[in-house]
Amino acid sequence: MSTGVAACVRASGTSGSRFLGPGQPKVLCTTAAGTVVDGKLETVKAVRKRGVDGRVRGFEEIPHTGRNGWINLLKFWRENRFQQLHLHMERTFNALGPIYREKVGTLSSVNILLPADISEMFKSEGLHPRRMTLEPWATHREIRNHRKGVFLKNGEEWRSDRLQLNKEVMMSAAVRRFLPLLDDVAKDFCRLLEDRVEREGRGAEEAKRSLTIDPSPDLFRFALEASCHVLYGERIGLFSSSPSLESQKFIWAVERMLTTTPPLLYLPPRLLLRVGAPLWTEHATAWDHIFSHGEDPEGVPASVVLSGFRDCGSWRPLRWIDGWRGGHGVCLNISDDPSCHGSTAVPLQFGLFELGRNPEVQDRVRQQVKRSWAQAGGDPQKALQGAPLLKGTIKEILRLYPVGITVQRYPVHDIVLQNYHIPAGTMVQACLYPMGRSSQVFEEPLNFDPGRWSVSREEGQRGEVMGFRSLAFGFGARQCVGRRIAENEMQLLLMHILLRFHLSVPSSEDLQTTATLILQPKTPPRITFSKL
Repeated sequence: MSTGVAACVRASGTSGSRFLGPGQPKVLCTTAAGTVVDGKLETVKAVRKRGVDGRVRGFEEIPHTGRNGWINLLKFWRENRFQQLHLHMERTFNALGPIYREKVGTLSSVNILLPADISEMFKSEGLHPRRMTLEPWATHREIRNHRKGVFLKNGEEWRSDRLQLNKEVMMSAAVRRFLPLLDDVAKDFCRLLEDRVEREGRGAEEAKRSLTIDPSPDLFRFALEASCHVLYGERIGLFSSSPSLESQKFIWAVERMLTTTPPLLYLPPRLLLRVGAPLWTEHATAWDHIFSHGEDPEGVPASVVLSGFRDCGSWRPLRWIDGWRGGHGVCLNISDDPSCHGSTAVPLQFGLFELGRNPEVQDRVRQQVKRSWAQAGGDPQKALQGAPLLKGTIKEILRLYPVGITVQRYPVHDIVLQNYHIPAGTMVQACLYPMGRSSQVFEEPLNFDPGRWSVSREEGQRGEVMGFRSLAFGFGARQCVGRRIAENEMQLLLMHILLRFHLSVPSSEDLQTTATLILQPKTPPRITFSKL
């Protein structure tokens, strides 16, 4: 934080408060975060909209967290900001206003959180939208001679692949075909959970027994089982009572890959490779194990299998690739956004927790689900269409707990944000975690309220940028290619859980969260499942 901004914050007593909040006190300074006009502190938004002197301000005038990227990187390491990046962003917006620059190591960005600014960012994304390249991932594929999936491609090569993949997993016809597969896995999950409650649960009457567990390992297996059933057309057996050692190793490898990615984003991967840095070695070893699950007996990597999937004339599961064993790597390569790499297991943890500590919300969603399920006659698509609160529940979970905490673009032409000039080619980040909890964007932002996404309430607040408040899967041509699978996977599982169980939580205290490449709870919440 610059000296002037820090002094202003101290003088006004706003440190730690939400920016642009009501009742800002008077100050006797002019800074990037505000200015004195007629003895009153004007808000950041008002000042930047017209400029103190009527001009567009230069890029260098954007508030920043320090000009030396290497000193900033040292602070990140020392203060463990990598795992608290979402909270660091929230604190920085509170201190500097709705836009700031940050340089950490070799990575520079302009960070924003207001929907109007995010709208401008997407308007300038061009025909071939670019997001931040995850250099550690790209470097691993290059040194191992693995082909890059659509997530790591850019330009016309990306566009060609993406248009084909859209037909396979994003279009309505594809959704209708894979919904029954997801529905089968969700029903099986709930049947196994019912059996476990009956065996291990407490309660004198079998029909009223309840069980308190950490469901995160089961949810992770559900996410992999469901996604792979869609992609391969075959069940991979992760619901067995004793998952194989290889499955457990695979899950470990994914976790290590996600955990080691963020620090590597700020350093040159090839330099780390050359010096044999332990962090790089751990990251590469995790990827090697993931790719080992995506090879057929002749050693064809998962990214090549994905190309075969892409080149099919019409959608069908991947079981036509005879002899292909496992192949979990395709689950990662098919995604065009890190939010999909958290699969659906982590948002489901947060969702079960929020429904458990908000029983009135849970009851409203359940009643709608019951009516819709009864009217749908076993058709999962009709059941989901008749339960908009279920869709609102997913959006609300991802508003408060976005799996990927940012969405990035590189504008193809110069733009102006908050009256600051942003040159073409600058990485601009929409910061989803601070936006989702900002009172400038949402009424009562900390309340869990699926109804806020209802059509009637949305139309009542309809404005130019209302569509840019829900971006957990990205936006536009480069949104997460696995979005339809993930959304329906989560909705179907919650639907079947609510039809069978009442949810509660032993503790309703807010969950502490940590950011690896994805946002997740520091400690998985324990959930009580009571048979209805």
